[in-house]
Amino acid sequence: MQHDPSTQSTQPLATEPVTLPTQRTAGCPFDPPAALAELRERSPLTRMTYPDGHVGWLATGYATVRSIMGDPRFSSRYELMHYPFPGGPEGPLPPAPVGDMTGMDAPEHTRFRRLLAGKFTVRRMRRLTERVEQITAEHLDALERRGPGTDLVEAFARPIPALMICELLGVPYADRARFQGHADTLMSMDAAPEERYAAMTGLQEYMAELVAAQRAEPSDDVLGDLARDSDLTDEELVGIGGFLLAAGLDTTANMIAHGTFALLSNPEQAAALRTDPDLAPQAVEELMRYLTVAPTGIKSALEDVELDGRLIRAGESVTLSFEAANRDPARFPAPDVLDVHRSATGHLGFGHGIHQCLGQQLARVELTVALPALLRRFPTLRLAVPAAEVPLRTGMNIYGVHRLPVTWDEA
Repeated sequence: MQHDPSTQSTQPLATEPVTLPTQRTAGCPFDPPAALAELRERSPLTRMTYPDGHVGWLATGYATVRSIMGDPRFSSRYELMHYPFPGGPEGPLPPAPVGDMTGMDAPEHTRFRRLLAGKFTVRRMRRLTERVEQITAEHLDALERRGPGTDLVEAFARPIPALMICELLGVPYADRARFQGHADTLMSMDAAPEERYAAMTGLQEYMAELVAAQRAEPSDDVLGDLARDSDLTDEELVGIGGFLLAAGLDTTANMIAHGTFALLSNPEQAAALRTDPDLAPQAVEELMRYLTVAPTGIKSALEDVELDGRLIRAGESVTLSFEAANRDPARFPAPDVLDVHRSATGHLGFGHGIHQCLGQQLARVELTVALPALLRRFPTLRLAVPAAEVPLRTGMNIYGVHRLPVTWDEA
């Protein structure tokens, strides 16, 4: 979907600090806030005022965002950052919980990453393709038995990655009711601090039970391997387990649901993917670029850094707009067009640098299998409500849809 330039909001001049644009154009659920493109056109790096009064930066250009993500002079430690969204904590954030790799720098991050990298290799994830195909087929069968008119999020998009991450980690899927709500709260930008604390405590208590069981009798999965072979403390293993579980539940589920929404809204793209199975890997990369369901990141300068003719001073936070970077016409021609034939190599949908998504290969396998299979099984699949009535996850760290009502013609 294209946004109408006449509806774009007016931002202050680039020499004046701006606030982070979050308002998406009505009727364009797949496009970033239009004001991000306006700012990127003026400068890839703009002075930005944070809700707590801190004055830092907003990076919107592809080359600029990618450069910062790969630069060790910028920290990922939460306690050095300022929160860019309204309603967050005032002042710097608390340190990352134990095991939360997204809030660590080297060498601490390096230690955890090395322990886990071998568990998520391309080869190991590709070996899981047959299991993903089996789980996908089972849920397509269940959809068909249920008949037209269902919420694709709960019936298809959520269960497939949830089953896979549970099996990979060694978490009983039957316990989903115990941890899914906690994971949802942790991903919400609107959750009150006490709600987030309760969710974190609940998830940690659940993982502590699993870790105790794995210490006693390690199983043949990621948690079992780490309990048996690593030097992680119980607290670290609990933290790593909760971090991987929450991330594996939410991100791919939203890509399956939001990706389906985008394809149904662009029927010629859906038709191309449906008829050409070999197009699937390329289409997944393009959907990751086009949708950018993890739209924003934050870094903090550890020292003075000169970039794009600007001086970022030590201690200043930089908000990274991945969604603006992935729509940068300097990197991707006609970036606001979804084109499953495009080579979207180099997109920032999985991040970049040492914090690039650990589970990206698993996500690729799940998306490459699930999306084409859904379109082939239900060639008349379509929205059951007007697109404007699909509820969007505008208050969540991971963008997407809360529900996706769909229907199809029965044979």
